[in-house]
Amino acid sequence: MDRIYLQVTSGRGPAECCRVVAKVLEIILAEAKRNGYSAEVAEHEEGELNRTLFSALVLIQGPNLTKFIRSWEGTVLWISRSPYRKFHKRKNWFVGVQKLDIPEKMNYDERDIRFQTLKASGPGGQHVNKTESAVRAIHVLSGISVIASDSRSQLQNKRLALERLLIKLAAREQEKALVLTQDSWQNHNLLQRGNPIRVFKAELNT
Repeated sequence: MDRIYLQVTSGRGPAECCRVVAKVLEIILAEAKRNGYSAEVAEHEEGELNRTLFSALVLIQGPNLTKFIRSWEGTVLWISRSPYRKFHKRKNWFVGVQKLDIPEKMNYDERDIRFQTLKASGPGGQHVNKTESAVRAIHVLSGISVIASDSRSQLQNKRLALERLLIKLAAREQEKALVLTQDSWQNHNLLQRGNPIRVFKAELNT
């Protein structure tokens, strides 16, 4: 079974792009489910406005994911009037979708990452178990952290937390590259924006 992370990011674009991230995320999750894949949001960063996201990281699992991933990887164009700026003329909003490979070997400098154990909590604040099986991995230099509590095994959660932290750091680097691209898109109003892999035309306020 394949396991692949997809990052959907606004590249720090305007609120409209952040709304597109949220919409595209919904479509990816629904489409993955229709194809019989498991898909869950591993990480997300909320935008400044309601129902917007700066970025989201989706873990997709299932057999033969290559075709599905290729159908998404690249630039997504969403054509819509701005739901936030009534008289704004721009109607083309772009976001990036990138595959992030799970590292086969967890190569990292132990001095850069700190681990903390904590109790895994269930719905309503109930403890899944009384042992500190959940693990938080913290990247010391940036302060970025993730928590893994999927397993009752602390060792397994440590491995998952490390994997997700490395993926999140890689996602941040991808996003930096897209920020530069977004700046270029805004400075030059061209459709050289990566030849969109997908184009949607629908109102963003729905």
